[in-house]
Amino acid sequence: MNELCALSACEQTRLVRTGQVSPLELVEAALNRIEFVQPICNPFAFVFADEARRQAREAEKLIGPDAPPLLGLPVAFKDFTPTAGQRTTRGSFAFENWVPDRDPAIVRRFKEAGAIIIGKTTTPEFAYSSFTRSPLWGKTSNPWDPSRCAGGSSGGSGVAVTTGCVALAEGTDMGGSVRIPAALCGCVGLKPSLGRIPMDILPTVFDDMSHFGPLARSIDDTALFLSVAEGPDEYDISSQRQPLPLPDQFLTDLSGFRIAVSEDLDFFEVHPDVRSNLARTVQTLNDAGATAETVTLGWSADLVTAWNQWWCVYLAAAFADCLNQYRQRMDPEVVTLIEAGSAMDAVSFARIDQLRTQQWHQLAKLFERFDALICPSMAQPAPDNDASDNDFLKIEADGRLHGLDMTGVFNMVSQCPSLSLPSGTTKSGLPTSVQIVARRFDDPTALRIGAAIEARQPWTEWTPAALHPPQQ
Repeated sequence: MNELCALSACEQTRLVRTGQVSPLELVEAALNRIEFVQPICNPFAFVFADEARRQAREAEKLIGPDAPPLLGLPVAFKDFTPTAGQRTTRGSFAFENWVPDRDPAIVRRFKEAGAIIIGKTTTPEFAYSSFTRSPLWGKTSNPWDPSRCAGGSSGGSGVAVTTGCVALAEGTDMGGSVRIPAALCGCVGLKPSLGRIPMDILPTVFDDMSHFGPLARSIDDTALFLSVAEGPDEYDISSQRQPLPLPDQFLTDLSGFRIAVSEDLDFFEVHPDVRSNLARTVQTLNDAGATAETVTLGWSADLVTAWNQWWCVYLAAAFADCLNQYRQRMDPEVVTLIEAGSAMDAVSFARIDQLRTQQWHQLAKLFERFDALICPSMAQPAPDNDASDNDFLKIEADGRLHGLDMTGVFNMVSQCPSLSLPSGTTKSGLPTSVQIVARRFDDPTALRIGAAIEARQPWTEWTPAALHPPQQ
């Protein structure tokens, strides 16, 4: 990996502010890295090379003590999130030529902070899947093994960060779409607490499961992203007016912290290497001074079934109108989900909230005793890239679910932040991950626990062996 591309976002911006590296140097390094990675993993739908170079030259004029915090930093946005004047396809022929005329708050804030949007990253059609492939852009592959899935729906962003194309990338998370690719690609992904980052790109402002979130290679970079993107905006009625402040530096001593541990959330079948690396991470928490205790939540696979039903209704409400003109050019699985959502009756849909209420009461009881919950992010390592979500829906007679992700259940209690970070690798060399879920709106605690883990079992030196450029 190019030396500049291997640096954190915090270090890249420091070098720009101190005049040691120019914004144009950062942009050229990112473009060179993208050129190498793109044929192998396909993380980008669009790369704005000429525009990025022009913005980098303009950024050089602003270097100085009053420079904005991300001056000259190349970043990537998901091809689901509108960016004014740039095509945003959402992975669908229905939006193939859509050029938005306004930026949402998160894009506007990154531009105001001096960041340079170097490209848009791949997503499955309408961000519907844990597998990033679409009718428009094909498959995005895992950098640790290109025959494996990169995760979704922010799979392009996960790959772009893990391979050093950018140090920060944006994703959206409605059921794990930031945390899943972070977990399978080996980086950090955060679903912030509901409303910490304004969500203003959906047909409704009353959706309470959807989030913007960062993909990054470190906790400090994750916090940097959050510091730029967070804060209230009137377009999002649920945006937090006063988010809990992030510290200047995260303490990594966890003395006095009580952390609940669940290997399986009571109902998942979990890969033995995922379990083993969770146990090692729990020991790391103990070494940091925390007290960790295995708990039972009282949850069942009904939660996953309910989230899937909610997801179908969301897709139907947002995109069913596309079927008339584009059905034959859409992903058949998207069509099936939209039709299922259209067929669901209102009373059954309302009962999902009753199940969510039971789930929250069980979790709230746990948070009376504990500061956070740790569990795997994914029940399994990255599957084959030709598999599908339908391969991970089997529920045994005893209620055990052979699922892939363990993330969507925490969108059902969306006020709680959920942080995914690496926990190690499988015996075959694929990343595994753990998930830190903190009390509602308490993002700083999730990040502090993540920082304590990072300090004691660092992953920031990881680079996928398959993506080392040949020596000159």
